[in-house]
Amino acid sequence: MSDYELYVFLRVWGGSGGLVLIFVLFLIFSGYALWPANRDKFDHLARLPLDDDDAGPRP
Repeated sequence: MSDYELYVFLRVWGGSGGLVLIFVLFLIFSGYALWPANRDKFDHLARLPLDDDDAGPRP
């Protein structure tokens, strides 16, 4: 296998492999975010910006 053939092989399979890797990571992160056991944690984190702990004036 020449250097050019190796380059073409890695270029084609590297792009496809990268796509598969990104898709698998998307499935893992989506599954983690939608897992029922994590609902309370994410609900709490979603409300944090809306909770106003200090009632003082804002500059």
